[in-house]
Amino acid sequence: MMDKRSLYDGLNQLEQKMQHNLTELVEMKAALLELVEKNATLEMENERLRERIREVNQKNASADERQELSISRMNLEKIYEDGFHVCNLLYGSRREHDEPCAFCLDVIYRESKQGK
Repeated sequence: MMDKRSLYDGLNQLEQKMQHNLTELVEMKAALLELVEKNATLEMENERLRERIREVNQKNASADERQELSISRMNLEKIYEDGFHVCNLLYGSRREHDEPCAFCLDVIYRESKQGK
């Protein structure tokens, strides 16, 4: 059987080890909390960046489509958007109520879409 002195010393050592372990646990918990907060911040930032990339890609895609038209076809497109026919049948006449004209659209976009 252990004497009182060795029992007391053993309990003292166990208490010190437990205090040391508790200190380590508190430090690890604080480090984990910091990592979780940083991770959440990075996830939100990544989502904002992904959304921004989607916006830029959409703008670039529409810009690329317009750049595929030759300058003359872009001019025809501008005239058409201003409300005038650019097709062979009604060239130069006003489009009533800016109604769409399949012939005009074919003149503007026909060749630029065929190459695809």
